[in-house]
Amino acid sequence: QVQLVESGGGVVQAGGSLRLSCAASERALSSHAIHWFRQPPGKGRDFVAAIGWNSGSTYYADSVKGRFTISRDSSLNTVYLQMNNLKPDDTATYYCAAGPTPAIATMEYWGRGTQVTVSS
Repeated sequence: QVQLVESGGGVVQAGGSLRLSCAASERALSSHAIHWFRQPPGKGRDFVAAIGWNSGSTYYADSVKGRFTISRDSSLNTVYLQMNNLKPDDTATYYCAAGPTPAIATMEYWGRGTQVTVSS
């Protein structure tokens, strides 16, 4: 049973915007927080943002603060990542994950990822 499904990736020019969505199952939401990670080509997977499902508290990597916004729609069990002022360095596969803390090792469920490409 698929627990997390990402959508919304695509190709955009630098300075543009995209909104990613992560549809989560009730089982995934029991992990307390939904996170976005990203993995650029040939590099490791890094934390981007997180939101506490019950608290609504949000956390961001320094590299995206002020440009990205994470939010949730409880009625749809969906988490969004609004990405503005995109830069070529934001090019990566974006994954949503469910886990109790932002540490990657604590993630209990992962989506399959959605590709974001930012052209200069």
